[in-house]
Amino acid sequence: MLGCVIHDAGDLRVAELPVPVPGPREALVAVRYGGICGSDLHYWRHGGVGDFRLREPMVLGHEVVGTVVSYGAGATGPAPGTAVAVHPATPCGRCPECADGRTGVCRDTRYLGSAARFPHVQGGFAARVAVPAEQLRELPDGLGLRRAALAEPLAVAVHAVRRAGDVTGRHVLVTGAGPIGCLVVAAAKAAGAARVTVTDLLPEALRYAAVAGADTLVRADDPDDAGWPDEADAAVEASGGAAGLDTCLRHVRRGGVVVQLGMLPPGRSPFAGNLLVSREIELRGSFRFGAEFDDALHLLAARGEFDGLISRVVPVREAAAAFELAADRNRSCKVLLEF
Repeated sequence: MLGCVIHDAGDLRVAELPVPVPGPREALVAVRYGGICGSDLHYWRHGGVGDFRLREPMVLGHEVVGTVVSYGAGATGPAPGTAVAVHPATPCGRCPECADGRTGVCRDTRYLGSAARFPHVQGGFAARVAVPAEQLRELPDGLGLRRAALAEPLAVAVHAVRRAGDVTGRHVLVTGAGPIGCLVVAAAKAAGAARVTVTDLLPEALRYAAVAGADTLVRADDPDDAGWPDEADAAVEASGGAAGLDTCLRHVRRGGVVVQLGMLPPGRSPFAGNLLVSREIELRGSFRFGAEFDDALHLLAARGEFDGLISRVVPVREAAAAFELAADRNRSCKVLLEF
């Protein structure tokens, strides 16, 4: 079978891989679509994500959907042939965070296509993937595989919005209109936000934010743009840049909440810390998700605007071109590989 394997920065290979055999309590899934994530692009461009560095070849991909093929010993789940999404995380279930219900920050989790631990957890960008059967989620009625491929990044966005607190009737600022930022827009609107303002440097990215439901679009490099909010109630930093965090801190109201969702560069990042003090702003991190994966699937089934965020579907044999496209925010939002 074909799979996408990253060996080092800039060294992505479409290779013939052995078809896995599901082990005890595992399911074998025929992957149909895999979404190229920002973290996949970081592994491809830089050989790592934040502080997680490649130490061995790794199959990329954690945004995967497909159909059930078979089960290993002791495993049960949706019948073979059923369309499913794969929850990419396997929390340990034993650490203090898991005991507290915060499985998204489990200290010993296994996450598809992640170099956070060694040996790395191989990902789902392959024609067949064996995963714990408990990670399968049958798609809700009316949800097709193509749109369901957005479930993982949408779950990230839903979790980030919840980290901001109750946004019902509130004004939310989002910095960064990449795929995650656009999904934060949709998640905030679905959670009842009255107004969502989005900033980005690129007009094409802002166009996708409008598709997601943004009310106000702001060019981040134009301080005179009339759309800049005086005081948003909450802000989600989705660009992964220190400048975006600075923007959030300066445009959220006194006593407001800023959620850092974008993965910042490795090492220390400067930020306007005095504003946290003088304005009593709450700065919260947001990392992955837990049960929000199931909520994301139902949200995708209920709303059709998400289709407009999928820029292109590319055959796996053309993965190199797909990664180039996904990395060019002037030409794309979410790019899917088809297996």
